[in-house]
Amino acid sequence: MAAIDSSEAPDFDVIVVGGGPGGSTAATMVALDGYRVLLLEKEHFPRYQIGESLLPSTVHGICPMLGVYEEVQAAGFTPKRGGTFKWGANPEPWAFSFAISSRMAGPTSHAYQVERIKFDTILLNNASRVGVDVRQGHRALAVLRNGTRVTGVRYADEHGRERQATARYVVDASGHGSRLHHQVGGEREYSPFFRNLALFGYFNGGHRLPPPDSGNIVCVAFPDGWFWYIPLSPTLTSVGVVVRQELAARVQGDQEAALAAFIEQCPLIKQYLAGAQRADQEPYTRLRVRKDYSYDRTALWCPGMVLVGDAACFIDPVFSSGVHLSTYSALLAARSINTVLAGIAGEQRCFGEFEARYRREFGIFRDFLVEFYQLHADEESYFWQARKITSHSGASQEAFVDLIGGVSASDFARSRPAGPVLTATRGLADALASSAATGDGREMFSTELVSGVLQQGARLQMHGLLGEAAGQEPPMFPGGLGVSPDGRRWATMSPASG
Repeated sequence: MAAIDSSEAPDFDVIVVGGGPGGSTAATMVALDGYRVLLLEKEHFPRYQIGESLLPSTVHGICPMLGVYEEVQAAGFTPKRGGTFKWGANPEPWAFSFAISSRMAGPTSHAYQVERIKFDTILLNNASRVGVDVRQGHRALAVLRNGTRVTGVRYADEHGRERQATARYVVDASGHGSRLHHQVGGEREYSPFFRNLALFGYFNGGHRLPPPDSGNIVCVAFPDGWFWYIPLSPTLTSVGVVVRQELAARVQGDQEAALAAFIEQCPLIKQYLAGAQRADQEPYTRLRVRKDYSYDRTALWCPGMVLVGDAACFIDPVFSSGVHLSTYSALLAARSINTVLAGIAGEQRCFGEFEARYRREFGIFRDFLVEFYQLHADEESYFWQARKITSHSGASQEAFVDLIGGVSASDFARSRPAGPVLTATRGLADALASSAATGDGREMFSTELVSGVLQQGARLQMHGLLGEAAGQEPPMFPGGLGVSPDGRRWATMSPASG
């Protein structure tokens, strides 16, 4: 394995830029392995952030590894036991549950709807507790280099004074507005398919579904796009509309009038907000817009630097994948850094594993969403296309039965992982199974895509809940790296190589 060339000892082993879930996850996982970590966050927490709906893999997989599982469980967040959709040809809303199968029922059959102000603060405070040097109000300005290698960060402190710090690795977790992401090379490529924008705000007094679905995220399609409706507390609701880019002029004018007009066009959301008022508590009082928020990058790392979370990639939020992809990519990056610094394997191999796994996960969600959007974007009276060909070799009904039974792909035929993410997608299939039985051809997803989404969530939860008792995870790819029993490093059975 080629050693990292350094003419003098760096100030830190790792510098993390950004204190959101991705930054806190990367910093914590590296610090838990005994390395010196500096985290630079430009704002002061608590601070506002969008992205309130979590997936079970974050709650029951990542949070236990970070040591915040009990704190998150006790924080009073709204339990999310599934989702409710008004999407497609069915005139009535349909729901899925993470615990639709009795084999999946149990303590992990839920996620949370969270106020990111509170959730992100829990993760950042925990990073500080495990030894990360957290500096809030510190803004990254540029990276330092020694030849082609990134060796540190130049930043402004709380008083605006410019300073610099060196490190063996820099992790950019500073979000979609990152000032540093281009330093790894390559380009940020915006999706030609998801060229949408979101207009969102908060309401008090909105409708709640009957228990046990009162914490469900509700997604409602309408001719101009779709709405999210996220119950953050018994009274506070996050409401956002995602519309096509050609409607940008309506959003960029009078935003209050635009949101009111979109609500008027969507009867179910109008019904849910009847009698509700715009939130009057900070920071939820104003409307916000996010544009062009689906993108990928041609490069995710370079020698000495890696991108995680929204600094790397982001995809449409209809399946609440944002925090999952952020924390998952941060976990992969931390494993790579820890493994290189421990001398177990070389940089190229470790970060090649990071990139392969992250691109696979991101690509699965992207393809999953393309299927979903194509199936509702019918210009005729139906949102669903007449038929989608699945990857299953048998009949469409057989594909749904195999999905519900958990044996739709070879991964699950060998060893069927349990977990609420698997149950969630089974629930989606179950919700549509009766439609498939009528012969109207509304099959939603390729079973290979579906099974791919599930696999890593189940593995994350296994590590989170069992810790080292989960054992060493085998490689995902032929000739690839496995995962150490504690989940913090890559493991290899072959000689270390760079």
